[in-house]
Amino acid sequence: MKNSIYSCLGISGKIAEASDFYIQTFGEGKISQTTPFVIQIELSGQKFMLLNEGPSSSPNPSISFMVVSESPEETEKYWNKLIDQGKALMPLDSYDWSPKYGWVQDKYGVSWQLFTGSKADTPQKFSPTLMFTGSNAGKASEAINLYTNLFPHSGIGGILKYSKEDGENPDFVKHAQFKIKDTTVMAMDSSAAHAFTFNDAVSLVVECDTQDEIDKYWSELTVNGGQEVACGWLTDRYGISWQIIPKDIVKWVTDPERSGRVMNVMMKMKKLVIADLENA
Repeated sequence: MKNSIYSCLGISGKIAEASDFYIQTFGEGKISQTTPFVIQIELSGQKFMLLNEGPSSSPNPSISFMVVSESPEETEKYWNKLIDQGKALMPLDSYDWSPKYGWVQDKYGVSWQLFTGSKADTPQKFSPTLMFTGSNAGKASEAINLYTNLFPHSGIGGILKYSKEDGENPDFVKHAQFKIKDTTVMAMDSSAAHAFTFNDAVSLVVECDTQDEIDKYWSELTVNGGQEVACGWLTDRYGISWQIIPKDIVKWVTDPERSGRVMNVMMKMKKLVIADLENA
């Protein structure tokens, strides 16, 4: 399954080491593209981008990855590798929602929620999971509606609110699953005092076929408090970072004959213009 929305992890100075680590940890992986700045890997057919330079921030649990295993043994195998030089955010144990679950932050700062369950419920192996904290707490439903209305091939799988027994605002989202461009994403609200919120160390990359697509996503995601950043990067009103890019951008920047010119043109842009990059 080739996902046209995928995640970018900012792991400064360690992308080669990290790409090997993730392929060894999860298996069913390969390196699909490598440059000094970016390595693209595929894990169970899903694309991830590892970025060497760019964001100065570090990954935190506001965006984690739900990983579905079909057996407790598989979950435990991942846990044992990810916990090495990492830290437990929720211990590996049996919970009401899963016979074997744990939330771990690995040695690169990337967070993984390891869940034992059925692939029938979540056919995608890795699902970015957005935690709305601080001033964003309570905005998960609003964000889900924004994203599913903006992107094609979208829909809401389900939204579970907190119960009073959870000790959390019953209007807040405990767990939600939705699709944008056929990519499964999850979300939750948390009013607990967290020392983190969304930053640019984990971003969502959207590959676009046309300039109209880029223009539409760019304008909708930057309104109402969103910010244009640079080179196809933006932050939306919640502070989540997105890269809105042409699907052929990697081909252009890795072409030895054109890459310098393409990079030169791109460095002057905020929103990317396909025609200018193609003609560079």
